[in-house]
Amino acid sequence: MMGWGKGLVTGLRVTWGNLTRRSVTAHYPDVLPELPPRSRGVIALMEENCTVCMLCARECPAWCIYIDSHKETVPPATEGGRERSRNMLDRFAIDFSLCMYCSICIEVCPFDALHWSPEFEYAEFSIREMTHEKSRLQEWMWTVPPPPAPDPHAAPPKEIAAADKAAARLQAAAGESASADGSAGVRAPDRTELGDADA
Repeated sequence: MMGWGKGLVTGLRVTWGNLTRRSVTAHYPDVLPELPPRSRGVIALMEENCTVCMLCARECPAWCIYIDSHKETVPPATEGGRERSRNMLDRFAIDFSLCMYCSICIEVCPFDALHWSPEFEYAEFSIREMTHEKSRLQEWMWTVPPPPAPDPHAAPPKEIAAADKAAARLQAAAGESASADGSAGVRAPDRTELGDADA
């Protein structure tokens, strides 16, 4: 009996503590959550960047991307040139009932045609309506935030750092040869020398 009374007192103490504590519940949908800038909500499509290379559909582990296209001949840009064929996008759809939000399709796209939008309010009453067609995916593009500014304290990319080192080595070598010859002029290295030094 004493154990039952002790448990009751502990439970009432916890209840009273929760009643007197300030509520931290987000009152959604009246108050929208503050999402991080790189949150994964819905995938947006920029159709003019899509070349129908099919990389996103091939790499998707859930096979939830559907693409249809046809070829069109483009007249030559200059007189005497030859006609070229171009893939034209007919259908681009994503089934968000199958999507795992893994971001593989966005990472493998070589032309930045797919982007993450922070919008997440696209629930439907029917699972058949979770397949977003090209027109709806283009509408999400207006909600994509601009890319964040580069961090000024971040290390430079490897290519820039290697080119800077090669230029410094060539400048030092040119300075030594100029001092040995007694000439004051130092020639700036050209792009081929930078490429040879980098290799």
